Amino acid sequence: MSLLRDYAAGVTQPTLGGEVARFDEVVGLDGALRTPWKGLAEVAVDLTAADLGRVDEDIARALADDGVTYGRPGERQGPWRLDPMPLVMDAETWTPLEVGLAQRAELLNAVLTDLYGEQRLLRDGILPAALVLGHPGFTRVMARSSITDPRPLVVSGTDLGRDSRGEWRVLADRTQAPSGLGYAMENRRILSRMMPELYRSAGLHRMEPFFSALRSALLQSANGDLPDPRVVVLSPGSASETAYDQAFIASALGFPLVQGSDLVVRDGWVQMRVFGRLERVDVILRRVDAPWTDPLELRGDSQLGVAGLVEATRRGRVRIVNGLGAGVLENPALHAYMPALCEELLGEPLRLASVPTWWCGDPDGLELVLDRLDGSDGFIVRAIDEPTGSLLDLTRDELVGRLLAAPHRYVGQERLPLSQAPAWRRTSYGTGEAGPQPVTLRAFTLRYGSAYRPLVGGLVSLVEGDQPGGSKDLWVLKDDPSDPDQGLPDILPMTNVRASMGTVPRVLEDMYWFGRYAERVEDLLRLVLAAHGLAEDFSTRPRSTGGAGLDVMMGAVRRLAGRRHDDLDREFRSVLLDATRRGSVSHGLDGLREALSGVRDQLSGDVWRAFGATDRAAYSLEVSTHSQQVNESAGRMLGGILSLQGVTASMIRDEGWHMIGVGRALERALQLCQLLAATTTVRRGIDVDREVLNSVLAAAESAVTHRRRYRGYVRPGGVLELLLEDQQNPRSLAFCLDELAEHLAALPASTGSSRPERLVIDLQEALADTDIATLVAIGGVGRPNLEAFLETTIGQLLRLGEAITELHHTSGPAPQLLAGLPLVDSFTPPVTGEVVLRPQP
Repeated sequence: MSLLRDYAAGVTQPTLGGEVARFDEVVGLDGALRTPWKGLAEVAVDLTAADLGRVDEDIARALADDGVTYGRPGERQGPWRLDPMPLVMDAETWTPLEVGLAQRAELLNAVLTDLYGEQRLLRDGILPAALVLGHPGFTRVMARSSITDPRPLVVSGTDLGRDSRGEWRVLADRTQAPSGLGYAMENRRILSRMMPELYRSAGLHRMEPFFSALRSALLQSANGDLPDPRVVVLSPGSASETAYDQAFIASALGFPLVQGSDLVVRDGWVQMRVFGRLERVDVILRRVDAPWTDPLELRGDSQLGVAGLVEATRRGRVRIVNGLGAGVLENPALHAYMPALCEELLGEPLRLASVPTWWCGDPDGLELVLDRLDGSDGFIVRAIDEPTGSLLDLTRDELVGRLLAAPHRYVGQERLPLSQAPAWRRTSYGTGEAGPQPVTLRAFTLRYGSAYRPLVGGLVSLVEGDQPGGSKDLWVLKDDPSDPDQGLPDILPMTNVRASMGTVPRVLEDMYWFGRYAERVEDLLRLVLAAHGLAEDFSTRPRSTGGAGLDVMMGAVRRLAGRRHDDLDREFRSVLLDATRRGSVSHGLDGLREALSGVRDQLSGDVWRAFGATDRAAYSLEVSTHSQQVNESAGRMLGGILSLQGVTASMIRDEGWHMIGVGRALERALQLCQLLAATTTVRRGIDVDREVLNSVLAAAESAVTHRRRYRGYVRPGGVLELLLEDQQNPRSLAFCLDELAEHLAALPASTGSSRPERLVIDLQEALADTDIATLVAIGGVGRPNLEAFLETTIGQLLRLGEAITELHHTSGPAPQLLAGLPLVDSFTPPVTGEVVLRPQP
């Protein structure tokens, strides 16, 4: 029996226990598939649990390869979850919803324009003042009729759910900084690849034209008639729970993804910092909540915004999308007044009803809410400025106390018996089933031209309790195959002027650490593979050398990553997997992931496949107890990291690419010197030295070259010549220094005589003046000349890294908390604000 037939049979069984019936998105009351699924029955009905299980695994792997993550507020980011079964809707069902969404966006825009302009709604009592002024989303500094923006709402999100009759109800409006468009597009990309037959036969609206319309709308949003407006996406940073979504939007639209530190206000204009110059910004698509956008006039403790941004906006010198203060529309108390607002502002009835809501600031609403507190679970009380479930842990007396103390801050709402759809549930490894799960829909609406146009599609969330538990793709089928996608036969003309590609200093810093961490992980993995090879060999011949060579190589590992365990197998696993171990492979991968997250919009999606490979290799090692799995997983991790070189090879040769090269060359030189210092400065006997030197060549990826050049005869002089002086060997110190000189010279802050360039010249001259015979000379049991040379070189390389950071990554004074600075009293010692620093490697 097919999966859908099993599901249909299950949901049409009689319900027990008086449960509230849910509207099922796939199966009708008669037990038959609903109309949109009937058209796909030939392909979809034949899907079995085994088929969907394989698709589910492929989806998880593809999302990991694309680096798609999401984190609930306060939680660490984790993998994004996509259900393999889409939610399908036909044109007949979608059309009235589309009309209602367009009307709602137009109404919200009209409300927003009035609240920050004439305020007729407040003056005439249509909206109570306490409802608006008591909500933190109302940004008072923007409430001036002289600066009213006629279209402050450009993009809106609407959370929807169906009641037991299948009627759509608005659960929440998302106007502050709507998120989810990037996730919706990623869901579509993944599912179209994983289920191509079903996708091709569906005849649904593609989403790409909506993104083209969004790009055009943002360019058209610029104030004045500008031939080439500069648009940026303002992000709170890679620690944001929706960082992937923000980077996806910036990359898809072709606009820079910036943070507050990348922007500055000069002479009333917003400028983007680029080395050597400032570039004017005309439109900001913000993903930072309004209170955090300007520490000068809003939150003084914010380090996410730009000082002076509010004033630049008031002067009309920059356009903010959505307008500052749009968060007031997210007040759930507005739901109770939407019908009246629609009649007053648009002169028409509200087409898309909200979930039944009562504002406690109204005496009648408060009385009803208090009466309902003893009722069923179908009612919830929530604060107007907190998450839905924030009051669930309060007792009845505590809740009543809060309602009576500040009634304007609370609303009561009906809890909808949300509609359900089949969701894949893994029951055990390799098996699963499709069971009913409640769903909500986030729809998106864009002001395009002179009208609002909803995205024909959206982001479906699977609900687990009061939290999202995964996502689905929404497929809206065309009424006629010839209908244009998204109903957009043509996109408004956009500028074809070539945009500036200047790079902000923060991006150069992230690119630099990208290069350093990638090289650091690669070199440590090679060292682990070489050391583990000795460990496996030693386990079969414990008397041959006494394990001296292995001890030397483990000393090199511990020089870079410290020591945790005496047991070799546990030690190798810790070096690979323990993220809390400074210098470990996992620690380096976390640093690499963080650096890449800050520049995700500027890199190919192939970058994240490296993490998919390393994560799967790490998981294999975690679940396996066999010692050979260490070698297997380390090799697979190395393969993933090496793929990054192929990605960077295809990058445009701009400042960012050169900064990656600087980071790689510097880290490779450091790692090489550390390896040689731990292995070659002491004489241990012919057999041990040969074993160690062979392992060093393997760890430095120079074994093949050395074998071809010296016919397998391994001696310290030949190894040091190849790894220190050979300018043709990409793994040699000489080659790394030449690379550093070349990449540094290409950076915008370099002058030919800057300190980093001088330090590289000093290193090159010191290496050129060094004689290999002198380095290998024995003094007692060691090679003191070699040891002194390596330690001196390591110190110089570390100073070079500091000089690079100071010259190329610092763009001004470190940000300080304005709330922590003294304002008047000059006799009081100044209070230094909190400084934002990048974690050290």
